[in-house]
Amino acid sequence: MPPWLLGGLCCVLAARAALGGGSASAEAAAEEEEKLIRVLVLLPQDDAYLFSLGRVRPAIEYAVRSLRESGSGLPPGYAFQLTYEDSACGNRALFSLVDMVALQRRRPDLLLGPVCEYAAAPVARLAAHWDVPMLSAGALAAGFGAKGGEYSHLTRVAPAYAKMGEMLLALFRHHQWSRATLLYSDSNPERSCYFAMEGVHVVFQEEAFHMAVHSFDENSRHLDLDDIVRALQTGERVVIMCASGDTIRNIMLAAHRQGMTNGDYAFFNIELFNSSSYGNVFPAQDAEQSCSYAFIFFDTKGNGSWRRGDKHDLEAKKAYSYLQTITLLRTVKPEFEKFSLEVKSSVQKQGLQEDDYVNMFVEGFHDAILLYALALQEVLKFGFSKKDGEKIVQQTRNRTYEGIAGQVSIDANGDRYGDFSVIGMTDPEAGTQEVIGDYYGKQGRFEIRSNVKYPWNHGRLRLDESRVSEHTNNTPCKSSGGLGESAVTGIVVGALLGAGLLMAFYFFRKKYRITIERRTQQEDCNMGKHRQLREDSIRSHFSAA
Repeated sequence: MPPWLLGGLCCVLAARAALGGGSASAEAAAEEEEKLIRVLVLLPQDDAYLFSLGRVRPAIEYAVRSLRESGSGLPPGYAFQLTYEDSACGNRALFSLVDMVALQRRRPDLLLGPVCEYAAAPVARLAAHWDVPMLSAGALAAGFGAKGGEYSHLTRVAPAYAKMGEMLLALFRHHQWSRATLLYSDSNPERSCYFAMEGVHVVFQEEAFHMAVHSFDENSRHLDLDDIVRALQTGERVVIMCASGDTIRNIMLAAHRQGMTNGDYAFFNIELFNSSSYGNVFPAQDAEQSCSYAFIFFDTKGNGSWRRGDKHDLEAKKAYSYLQTITLLRTVKPEFEKFSLEVKSSVQKQGLQEDDYVNMFVEGFHDAILLYALALQEVLKFGFSKKDGEKIVQQTRNRTYEGIAGQVSIDANGDRYGDFSVIGMTDPEAGTQEVIGDYYGKQGRFEIRSNVKYPWNHGRLRLDESRVSEHTNNTPCKSSGGLGESAVTGIVVGALLGAGLLMAFYFFRKKYRITIERRTQQEDCNMGKHRQLREDSIRSHFSAA
């Protein structure tokens, strides 16, 4: 064979080998890409939030590490790639998501968070549009329960406020109540108290319960808690409240001082986010007589116990003796202790010192990773891939699995069932509080524990809801069978003035076109959060909005 022909043949063979190797490398890269699960975590950087990145990140990484070490949590070859972005509690979450897609030219395979309602709403809509699963331990407002359209890809791994409303409904049925006053503080931009009360309102409204709804700003310099308590005296006998722990305590003290601890009212306290009292018992030492007043509070932050170490402790203990607290039920497994210690160690390295390092958000995002892994395995069995977001979302629903602290059950709508405990003061003299009852959300069952002394008449407090409050009116008035002369004169003068104003307005409208160019900056500031609630289409049904 001529040398030139042999050289040409060698070149052809070398080129084929190179092309073949390149093809194999491309296939390996494509397979690696297919098995890499890109997770975008959207949580606030600010440690003022219980669900900040600093608190939740160790839990997410613990879950990923556990799945990898177990060897059975993910299909062979699959791995998570975690990216963390500051969501704040507003539009930054949406901007972070869009920026990531624009820069990397690819969408994430899974979204974890956001938590805040106003941050979660636009992200959830984009997730549905892009067919990306979104798992969150937040977005707890009632509006997110409408999963048929824009929130179709959202799965909530923490009990929504409506689940809390279902628990309260079971409690009301136990006590045979059907009327309540909802009183809440609406002073923070996240409006957590507003959304919590909305969840209760929606559930109670479905049962045709009679409700009075009032709000106040606990940060106002002009707030008078005595006036608020006096207003409660003219309302319903069961009062549901939402405010910070210190405001709640001050309201309780004011109620006690106004003689409302005589058994005419019922109150409960709900602490959902407060990690320091998350399912714990509060012992005490001082001796006092018990009272017969109960409040329902949503204490989103602060210490829910009566004790502060101040001169009001004795009085507060008496006011709290018929206060019952509702918190998430926690079942602790041996693995939870290890998890808690690792989270604590990681958070402390960041300079955060707290009473309890694990709350419902920390647990929830850990369990979200486990839920996604289970759903992905099911989807792959049927021949789909990680890009089939809708299929993955479907597999997260109607599912019960083991979370870090116990069983987690997700309903058909993609919302976690809520299990709750009721804590009451079983020893008024010592001020000791214990778990006295439990609610199991999946079964819809409320049970009183048999091994504790229930503070109210064998587990049930009877209130005369039909009793009409006595309204005192100090304005002097006269009884008259008809209108006096001065009244008639006033009516005539008022009618003439009204007619004149109507005519003036008519000619003014005819001569000038009235247009509103813009609102003042102050009006935008005052109305911003309420306008955003409607225009951001969280779909609020709360009549007090």
